[in-house]
Amino acid sequence: MAIKKVRSNKVADEKKKEDAPKASAAPAKPAAPAPEAQQTQEVIVDDANANAGYANFCRVSSTPEELILDLGLNPTPYATGKVDVKVNQRIILNHFTAKRLWSALSMALQRHEQAFGVLETDVRKRVKTNPVDGPVG
Repeated sequence: MAIKKVRSNKVADEKKKEDAPKASAAPAKPAAPAPEAQQTQEVIVDDANANAGYANFCRVSSTPEELILDLGLNPTPYATGKVDVKVNQRIILNHFTAKRLWSALSMALQRHEQAFGVLETDVRKRVKTNPVDGPVG
């Protein structure tokens, strides 16, 4: 796993070349930059100690302050009746982060579906059964 650098710039386009002060006889005051115009944030992501896991089950619950994702493995996704699923990861997010995650996942899934086709979330509709032939012989 490697360290990834993500750079996000918040630079206002309000002050462009055409907005530069024109030369005049009176000395011009230096323009103070707008607070948002010069802000840059560099986020360095270190995932060297990240734990990777696989989940084919997700339960979402929430409180007024946070959203809780319980992730686990359903060993028998095609089974009917009672199925025991062991939750092996719990992720707790505030609602602002959850909304940003929702937006990022939505964009990623749209790109995937444009490239590979619509994803069917109902497992039973994805299963293709072979027709049963009559007795042989």
